[in-house]
Amino acid sequence: MCKKSLLLLFLLPFQFVFAQTSLLTDFPEGYTPKEVGKRLAYHFVDGKHMLHIGKWISYPETFTWNGGLKFAALTNDQELVKLLQNRFELLFTTEKALLPIMNHVDVNMFGSLPLELYKITKDQRYLDLGLPYADTQWQLPANAKPKEREWDRKGYSWQTRLWIDDMYMITIVQTQAYRVTGDRKYIDRAAREMVMYLDELQCPNGLFYHAPDVPFYWGRGNGWMAAGMAELLSSLPEDSEYRPRILHGYRTMMKSLKKYQSSNGLWHQLLDHPDCWLETSGSAMFTFAFIKGVKNGWLDAKEYAPAARKAWMAMVKYIDENDNVKSVCEGTNKKNDKQYYYDRKQNVGDYHGQAPYLWCAVALLEE
Repeated sequence: MCKKSLLLLFLLPFQFVFAQTSLLTDFPEGYTPKEVGKRLAYHFVDGKHMLHIGKWISYPETFTWNGGLKFAALTNDQELVKLLQNRFELLFTTEKALLPIMNHVDVNMFGSLPLELYKITKDQRYLDLGLPYADTQWQLPANAKPKEREWDRKGYSWQTRLWIDDMYMITIVQTQAYRVTGDRKYIDRAAREMVMYLDELQCPNGLFYHAPDVPFYWGRGNGWMAAGMAELLSSLPEDSEYRPRILHGYRTMMKSLKKYQSSNGLWHQLLDHPDCWLETSGSAMFTFAFIKGVKNGWLDAKEYAPAARKAWMAMVKYIDENDNVKSVCEGTNKKNDKQYYYDRKQNVGDYHGQAPYLWCAVALLEE
């Protein structure tokens, strides 16, 4: 065989990998992650608070804020960093009453936000505010209920509920604490908790029912788990004893998600019901998990880069002229009634959707 042919054979695999990777870097005008991220992040700056039970900064607002900060830092947009920081400053003064308490999985996750600000600014106030949210998730309160005490005795968070959205709420604050302190205890306990949730809740096909007594594959519920595993794997040390189990659970889930992706590029409100409406928040979370998997080598780029691109291109079309994401499922409790999921309100501009869109923009821009 001539030298020229040998060289061609040698280069082909690299050209193929480059071609797959470029699917997540080369986008037409209006679809670039920098354009989309900027639209959504600046839109958030002046947005209204979305409060948890009408009292405290909610998890959807927290995660949208986090996404905006990560986007600002990654694109070196110091003006945006300052605007998002100024919004937070009110929580030290006139809006201090909106700071969440530390007694539930859905409020402790707030700590991930000041910890993100600490990563960017190195301002000690943010670390001092954020770290207790991670610590108290494993500190059993004196008035704990019997079930909470049981989880604590087993070494898990006393806030454990075995709801699949917990695996983003717990993961994000513990992982952020690890990222800013380097203390292995944070990432280890999050990973151990994740393995327990996988063992208890993951179906053989890799997906998750909304609850053990509610046998429906609800989109955003599954999205929290997909995004949580992606976040955890991105920081979990390679030598972690929990990494192989989490990676297996993640890949099994991604395989099913690829199967259920619609021809449009998004996913349905009930994943395995193609007559159910297309929903954006869960779709964005799945897209985030695909992008992270391809970029980190957890997923085969040949299979998943085209799927991630298809989803992103479809997602952008659901942003209206006011920079609000459409077709976002409203906040949803579990119910053993299929029609309940079909009938959920489709919100516009809901932070449940704005947040994962920003995560995707950041993931696409990351090296």
